[in-house]
Amino acid sequence: MSEPTPLTWGLGVVLLLVAGRSVEAQPGSITAYVQTVPLWSDATPPADSDLKNFNRLRLTVDQPIGPVSVGGAYEHVATFSRGTDASGFGIGEVPGGGEALELQWTIADEDHVLWQHRFDRLHVGWSPVAGLELTAGRQAVSWGTTLFLTPADPFVPFNPADPFREFRAGVDAARLQIYPSPLSEIDVVVRPTDTTAGQELTALGRGLTTWRGWELSGWGGTLYGDVAGAFGAAGSLGSWAVRGEAVIRERQDGAVIRGTVGVDHLSQLRQRDLYVVVEYQHDGLGAASADHYPGVLQSDPFGRGELQVLGRDETVVQASYQLLPLGNLAGLWIWNLNDRSALIAPSFAYSLSDDSSITGGFFLGIGDDEVTLARLVPSEYGLAGTSAFVSLSWFF
Repeated sequence: MSEPTPLTWGLGVVLLLVAGRSVEAQPGSITAYVQTVPLWSDATPPADSDLKNFNRLRLTVDQPIGPVSVGGAYEHVATFSRGTDASGFGIGEVPGGGEALELQWTIADEDHVLWQHRFDRLHVGWSPVAGLELTAGRQAVSWGTTLFLTPADPFVPFNPADPFREFRAGVDAARLQIYPSPLSEIDVVVRPTDTTAGQELTALGRGLTTWRGWELSGWGGTLYGDVAGAFGAAGSLGSWAVRGEAVIRERQDGAVIRGTVGVDHLSQLRQRDLYVVVEYQHDGLGAASADHYPGVLQSDPFGRGELQVLGRDETVVQASYQLLPLGNLAGLWIWNLNDRSALIAPSFAYSLSDDSSITGGFFLGIGDDEVTLARLVPSEYGLAGTSAFVSLSWFF
């Protein structure tokens, strides 16, 4: 197991001490988040039935000190399992993408327990003048335009099936943000990553503005050594919001196009809010059939966390209804159009107070689950089986 370096601990201690001592002098924030998720999963061809409990404790600090700002998020994540596999199950976990800084360590890794701690944020910013900010360190960078499937977001996108997307994964980068006007932004990010192919560099510049009620954005540069460019747009047609994004990327085997288009709509049903999202994605990096899954799973983009789903053509449908003043009923459907498998996830969320909530639901995988030597992954969602969860969350 790796151990924290003196530099890492020094940065973390300085960050917490400075924030703690200056919070009364200048506006800042120190917040905490606690989450516990009991999860039951039925037996599937590759795994036995299991009962797990995922737990997270997270402390977040954001503190300005004149033109300088410091920020960090330190968390403990522990999974307890009745079976022999206590590795994470994907729900609630923060993904990674080959970050250069060693900011995650293991306290216990046993048959029934996996306990880790990490800095998910650790950055310093400097704003010498209004409308300009330089930031260095582990930080969150989000360039997506669509809501679930975001192929033009190059910085560790969310898992679209994760119902606990509270925190975006931090990336180790240097960032320059310029705001020419209240509705426009220039963003430059330089990010080194350590991968199986060695150290790779991402250097991208993005511009964003509004035109006639539409938000337009585009970025270009080098993405893991590949020349790439992207375009995004978000606006409305009548009462429907319309979003789309696409990226073209030059790889060794030729140009690859990845793109998503989606619509979402908020309406009233029996004086309660009904919100619907529909998205379709075509991904040139995805698998056109089950026979291509081994190649995708062994690919560099998958290993770097670039792929949210495995299929070349996939759709997401999500609907939520305000069943009670403080409770929502929701359903998520992810359908792989290539192998015809699907993941269905109904859930219910209730707000216990301003800073606590409870969520429950289950996941049902539908599709081919017959594993053979010739086809170890018969479908994307067929091996998901059935699982049920309850989540309790507190912010304080």
